[in-house]
Amino acid sequence: MLYLDHSATTPILPEVKDKMMVYLTNEFGNPSGKYYELANNAKSAISNARSEISKLINSSEEEIIFTSGATESNNMALKGVADYYSAANKRHIITSKSEHSAVIDVCEFLESKGFNITYLDVDRYGRVNPRDLEKAINKDTLLVSIMWGNNELGSLNDVKELSEICKEQGVLFHTDATQVLGKTPIDWEEIPGVSFLSVSAHKMHGPKGVGALIIRKDQYGNLIPLTPLFHGGGQEKGIRSGTYSVHNIVGFGEAARIARVNLDDNIEQLYKLEEKLIAILKNKFGQQISFNSDHQNKLPGVINVRFIGLNNEVLLKKLSPIIAASTGSACSSAKPSHVLQATGLELSEVRESIRFSFSPYTNLDDIDIFYEL
Repeated sequence: MLYLDHSATTPILPEVKDKMMVYLTNEFGNPSGKYYELANNAKSAISNARSEISKLINSSEEEIIFTSGATESNNMALKGVADYYSAANKRHIITSKSEHSAVIDVCEFLESKGFNITYLDVDRYGRVNPRDLEKAINKDTLLVSIMWGNNELGSLNDVKELSEICKEQGVLFHTDATQVLGKTPIDWEEIPGVSFLSVSAHKMHGPKGVGALIIRKDQYGNLIPLTPLFHGGGQEKGIRSGTYSVHNIVGFGEAARIARVNLDDNIEQLYKLEEKLIAILKNKFGQQISFNSDHQNKLPGVINVRFIGLNNEVLLKKLSPIIAASTGSACSSAKPSHVLQATGLELSEVRESIRFSFSPYTNLDDIDIFYEL
């Protein structure tokens, strides 16, 4: 079977698994322990992993806060900021209609707690117009949360411009960069308007169950404050308490190292795979298909295609013995895509749409299977 659902999750790389196994067997120590070798080895392993992630995104190591994944990171950023600054009477938050449910649902929760949420419209590819953001910001705006790369369409928002608009207005900016990490360059120093950035390991051939929230240092060298979701042992500077999942963090670090070393080659391979599949689909189906994804200003290796007149669930079931793909976000697969609806597609058109997403380790020749459809 050809697996083309890498936006949902990716298989763990052998090198990553091998690194992790050491900390699931012999090196089982708790890094919060003192003096003895097992604890110190675990502490050193976490430090090395943090260093590799910082190299991938060009941040300082101190700005990386480990979490269980991007969903927790998103919750930490939005709920943590909303609670910490609640006394300032700034209760306006801005997001977009094409966000992942891990942001949309948090905003709906905050709305139930008395926050005023603005959901920005998006263009046909799911992108936010910076001018719309400018108009939406007011004196009560506390935070803006807009994703960097869309998980269903692959579209890239102009995070640099959007975050600069917020910085000029004294508004905090969060971006979910889960789909971007390891697929396109991230330079933390080039996006100074971004206050918080969420990432996850399992979208880049690392393990499930580990991610990070990158938190910007303020002008005094302190991390921008927020209220922790968890209280307990005070790990991660008191921002994220809980015993470290050392093996997962080690796996995240190794996946980050591999992604950094191979980034240019990986991007080139993803574009080759995408271009080949587009050419085959156009040749095979002609006017029977329509592409929901833009072909420019997007993540490499993500294609969203509408098969006109075919129900996507029926088509996926027929494809499933030979090709694994999806109708959209793995976290909301039972519902019609709110992202595609936000772009202006009718519900009937949404139900004809399928996402194919590649890995740089997908073999170019394997795409030939589409000739058999």
